[in-house]
Amino acid sequence: MTDPNTSSLTLDFDSIYDELNFTYNDSEFILNPDTQPCGSFSLPDAVMVVVSTFYVLVFLLAIPGNLVVGLVIGLSKQMLPPSDLYLLHLAVADLLLAVTLPFWAVSVMWGWVFGDAMCKIVTILQELSFYSSILFLTCISMDRYMVIVRAMDARKANRQRVSWGVCAAVWAVGALLSLPGLFSSSLPSQNISHTVCIERYDPGSANNWRLATRILRHALGFFIPLAIMLPCYGVTIRRLLHVRGGYQRQRAMRVIVVVVVAFLLCWTPYHIAVMADSFFRTKIVPYQCPARMAVDQAMFATQSLGLLHSCVNPLLYAFVGEKFRTRLLQLMRKVGVLERASVTTSRSSLSSEITSTIM
Repeated sequence: MTDPNTSSLTLDFDSIYDELNFTYNDSEFILNPDTQPCGSFSLPDAVMVVVSTFYVLVFLLAIPGNLVVGLVIGLSKQMLPPSDLYLLHLAVADLLLAVTLPFWAVSVMWGWVFGDAMCKIVTILQELSFYSSILFLTCISMDRYMVIVRAMDARKANRQRVSWGVCAAVWAVGALLSLPGLFSSSLPSQNISHTVCIERYDPGSANNWRLATRILRHALGFFIPLAIMLPCYGVTIRRLLHVRGGYQRQRAMRVIVVVVVAFLLCWTPYHIAVMADSFFRTKIVPYQCPARMAVDQAMFATQSLGLLHSCVNPLLYAFVGEKFRTRLLQLMRKVGVLERASVTTSRSSLSSEITSTIM
């Protein structure tokens, strides 16, 4: 007689386990590195110290250098020719970029500790300086072309009034193009304990926003200005080769060549690195982690080289531009920094047309 509290159906679980039991062997499973997400690269402490120090040094060079350029040009009693006006605004743009460097120097060492609002402000200032400085360099090249190659048209045009309108337009365009900086926010980093100041887009449209801003950066911040500067300066140099006065011609050509070469050396590597990163993000180039990590490192290094451009122009004027040195010495004697001495400058009308007051 069976116990009513005991079920008549008895299952042999041991046999079921024996039938279902199997050994999972993962020794033959190999991860495909091309399908794995790339982690963010981290810099050694020594490299971060070097980069932070580099930012501080650029700041210490750019601030006094551009202030001196601004004073030398701004204190002129004569009406500024357009190129000098563009140089004055270029110095202001470089000052704006230099002001942001201490923030990035601290950020490299200890993360972004200045809050979300300062992240947006500093990014917008950096973008405004980036676009306006390159556009002012382009304006200088176009003005030199008008004065040297198309001298008759330049004399007929009201260049002073037009130059003020151009300056206002450049600042307006730079301010408009810097608005994507509003998307920047301070966020915790994924691979380190520091907070970073980076762009934060909506995940669904992040790639489209990033691609659009980069196309604008490449087009208006490099390719279009370069496409204007190279022909203008190329035709200008060819014209100078047929101008009498060997010394004046060589001096003008030297300043032109140095300005263009400095622009190319500082910004070409950065744009190449950013374009490579865009190719990876848009999958134009196959997804490969080692190459992607190399591009991230290249972007960081070449951005630092681009920031160096903010202190290059004052050095170029000091060491290459003879008129700038003369005006600076006059100013230093006027304020009593140097002993007063007669400074004679004889410049023909052709000289004034070939080079600007500062160059």
